[in-house]
Amino acid sequence: MTQYGAIEGGGTKFVPAVADEDNQIIARTKIATGQPEATLRAISAFFDDFALTAVGLGSFGPIDLNEDSPSYGTILNTPKTAWQGYDIVGELHQRLQVPVFATTDVNVACLGEYQFGIAQGVRSCVYFTVGTGIGAGAINQGRLIQGLAHPEMGHMRVLQDPADDFAGLCPYHRNCLEGLAAGPALAARAGRPAGELPADDRCWAIEADYLAQAANTVSLLLAPEVIIFGGGVMNQPQLLPMIRNRFERYNQGYVDRPPLTEYLQGASLHDNQGVLGCLALAQQGMVPSTVLNQ
Repeated sequence: MTQYGAIEGGGTKFVPAVADEDNQIIARTKIATGQPEATLRAISAFFDDFALTAVGLGSFGPIDLNEDSPSYGTILNTPKTAWQGYDIVGELHQRLQVPVFATTDVNVACLGEYQFGIAQGVRSCVYFTVGTGIGAGAINQGRLIQGLAHPEMGHMRVLQDPADDFAGLCPYHRNCLEGLAAGPALAARAGRPAGELPADDRCWAIEADYLAQAANTVSLLLAPEVIIFGGGVMNQPQLLPMIRNRFERYNQGYVDRPPLTEYLQGASLHDNQGVLGCLALAQQGMVPSTVLNQ
């Protein structure tokens, strides 16, 4: 039986998994994101009992994904200082002795929805994850979008609500989208965890406004056929309808779109989109410039 490895690497945890050629998951676990060497040692130990053909990695970033770069596969200016300059792709290849195909954690989530979820059958989509941080991946005409580097849509500027005097938490930009609307920003603004806020708390209206601004900007720049929101913050059922409402105000009928219940969607794969996207990477041997299979 052919076996493929998946590693979804986030800021708080890594999720390694093994599946067969039919994407049936055989085993998976969660490993806290600690010091690099200890984290990769635990990941390698998990894979010891399997005969892998290849591994797909979706890593937190920023990460160098230019295969012609001498620092390819290296994590760059992450706030996680222990991981700065760490060659995660090279280290995994050395430990596992199989090909390792890498992209960002949000790219693999986007890929998972594109191959197996709500974006099946479209040519273009954007996936936002809203959790401990905010990031987004995009596919256009069957390709993961990458230029000089991978997109960093979580750090776009948004217009701050006049009633919101929160300074923002981003260590680089303070009040960018992530600095104002990621889970830690919500908690800092409210003075308690976001999950404890009632559905009618004013913080949700502010959150919806910032995410709607981001969706509107992306819709104008990339014109995707569907925009998908995932991540822990999006588990609030009232939030997506509020984003749709605010999006309509920003669009002002300028660009024709599908009905907003179809255009702005929630993630559909029960938090498995990242692992499934990693498996697609492993199976297809893909890099960001490769055309994806429909």
